[in-house]
Amino acid sequence: MEDLFDLRKKTVVITGGAGYLGSAMSDALALYGADLFILGRNEQKIEAKAAELKERYALSTCESYLFDISNVEIIRSVMECIRKRTGKIDVLINNAYFMGEARAVEDYTAEEWNTGIEGTINGVFKVTQAVIPYMLQQGRGNIINIASMYGMISPDMRIYGNSGENNPANYGAGKAAIIQFTKYLACVYGEKGIRANAVSPGPFPNKETQQMEWFIHNLENKVPLKRIGAPEDLKGIIVFLASDASRYVNGQNIAVDGGWTAW
Repeated sequence: MEDLFDLRKKTVVITGGAGYLGSAMSDALALYGADLFILGRNEQKIEAKAAELKERYALSTCESYLFDISNVEIIRSVMECIRKRTGKIDVLINNAYFMGEARAVEDYTAEEWNTGIEGTINGVFKVTQAVIPYMLQQGRGNIINIASMYGMISPDMRIYGNSGENNPANYGAGKAAIIQFTKYLACVYGEKGIRANAVSPGPFPNKETQQMEWFIHNLENKVPLKRIGAPEDLKGIIVFLASDASRYVNGQNIAVDGGWTAW
């Protein structure tokens, strides 16, 4: 069973790999021995994360690259550097995203709406497009896209009250597009040895948001398990999908939401 989940000798690239959720994913990937490349916008954070994991798990390869999912030139340059460094890219995890301010639908400007779409589906498309040629050359590859439960269902705005945490329409629209794009990749490229799956996290509010106790209480009441998600709750699914344990799993969207979408 250990061999099934072994990530040694696999080159794994994760965008947003030092963020709130991405950091836990990087921890799990490093624990199972991946040759890990952590990408992100905050140079200090990604360098520190890579150095921490390399030392903790005695990894031969754990590096960071400054990255921007909206910049095609940077994306292609970084992916080419990684491919030259290791000779391959086995696993791509599209975790990074960015958003603008939440607005009522009638109040969005075209630019504001497009910011959310750019930071979700467009970013995933650009990074995936840069990596697929390498995977085609290899005859194998594994793409894991981080979507959201709000790509599957609509937010229940009653739980947000006047918190200002209201989930924006372009976030859900972009994440829903990621789920569909994942299925497209799985069906078109599966015969070429490339798998694609999505993970849809449920309520994983960051530490700042967790200070609003009334809001967290509302979230917990919506979850059959009666608790919000912790970043560590994503470790198992990421290792499973990145490893050979999931070699016959393709085109799936797996919700990690405590049962939220089962209601």
